[in-house]
Formats: sequence, structure tokens, C-alpha cells
Amino acid sequence: MHVRIVRWVSLFTAAVTLGALTAHVFELPNKLLLEGSLWLAVQQNLYRGWGPFVAPFELTAIFTTWLLSFLVRKQRPIFGLTLLAASLLSVTLGVFFVLNAPVNAAFAAWTIQTLPADWSDYRWRWELGHAIGFGLVLIAFIALLRGQFLAQPRSRQPGSGPAVVD
Repeated sequence: MHVRIVRWVSLFTAAVTLGALTAHVFELPNKLLLEGSLWLAVQQNLYRGWGPFVAPFELTAIFTTWLLSFLVRKQRPIFGLTLLAASLLSVTLGVFFVLNAPVNAAFAAWTIQTLPADWSDYRWRWELGHAIGFGLVLIAFIALLRGQFLAQPRSRQPGSGPAVVD
């Protein structure tokens, strides 16, 4: 029973993380058309509060997916899928700290008057970080879903193997 709970928490928190990254990817084409002062206003206002809301889901997804990989370590191929998901979710956090966090720190202190000439380089880095994160979390979520499907009990048909259960 505890494996099911951990699996569902992992799936739910990964889904919330994926939803936030999907929003960033859907916004990307339009944000690339914004001129500097408008882009800065969007960054400083639209995303206020995203970090404190989304970060707990991201961290919980990482923790529960690693925990789940430990709990299913003897169940092949579920273990491999879960390990892949845990690894990708962890790499996503690394991508955030390498690409997104420095940009967040930089533009937090900017004003329209202090917007640097290379602001578009920061924009590309920020958008690239979220796009990479989206791809990684999408693959992780699909791996978790596949593991969930494999872990579902199957009805026994005559001549079939044993039912798979948690």
C-alpha cells in the first residue's frame, strides 16, 4: 500500500511540475517577440510567486521518485523506468540552477533604466532552461506512467502468467 501512495504522490507532483514547465514552453514564442522593457515587466510581475508555489512540488517529485525507485528496486522493468524518472527530475533541478536561477537573480535587480544591452542573451538562457526542463520532466513523467501501468494488477487469463501487483 505504501508503494502505491508514494507512486501517486510522485506522479501528481511530477504532473504539477510538468504543467508549470508546459506553460513556460507555450509562452515562449510570444515572449521572444517582446521588446526589453516589456519582457522585463513580464518577468518581474507575471512570475512572482511561481517559485514558492512550484518548488515544493518539484522537490517532492524528486524525493518521492527516488524513494519509489528504492521501493521497487526488485521489480524489473519498473525499477529502470523509475530510476530514469528520478534521474531526469534531478537533472532538471540542476538545469534550473545552472540556467534559470542566475537569470532570475540578475533581472530581479534590473529596472527599465538599468536593463543591460545584452538582456536578450539572458532571455534566451531563461527560456532554454525551461524548455530543457520541460523535455526532461516530460520523459520522466512518461516513464513514471509506464511504470504505473506495469505495476497495475492484471486480470488472470487461462494460460497467462502471474498477476503483477505492488
